[in-house]
Amino acid sequence: MDRTTTTAPGHLDFREFAAARGRHLVRTAYLLTGGDAHLAEDLAQEALGRVYGRWRKVSRLENPAGYTQTVLVNTFLSYRRRRSSGEHVTDTFTDGAAPEPDPALRITLLQVLSELPARDRAVLVLRFWEDRSVEETASALHLTAGAVRSRSSRALARLRERLGADSLSMLRS
Repeated sequence: MDRTTTTAPGHLDFREFAAARGRHLVRTAYLLTGGDAHLAEDLAQEALGRVYGRWRKVSRLENPAGYTQTVLVNTFLSYRRRRSSGEHVTDTFTDGAAPEPDPALRITLLQVLSELPARDRAVLVLRFWEDRSVEETASALHLTAGAVRSRSSRALARLRERLGADSLSMLRS
């Protein structure tokens, strides 16, 4: 007797989607968390879990990846609000990223990003890492376009103040 297992409709599609987008979600979460790799993985996994629960509807959207990114950002923001657990921030990292052209600058950038308010950090990550428009960022964060612009301006000014104007241009290369 041939025993073949069938996958329920939508499950295979979600697996493919998660495999294709998972790494990108973790990288975005890494930036949102200010360089906490473990928390980034947890947030990406939680976001994918939330999307899985609604996958039938999400898979029919025009941009399921964009929807998932929004879920990730909202998961990060809600985590920041409820973060009254026993976890404590540390400046010691047990595992590091691959060597980069200027690791000291990137570490400083992550440190400065972690000092920004959560919404300002989310605005910067969506606007400049995800390359979203002001309107898309505003929609994802439930802000006005003007609030996104002012938060971007304020957060970038703080980055320039801490890193120097020349440092930000070196990060793009």
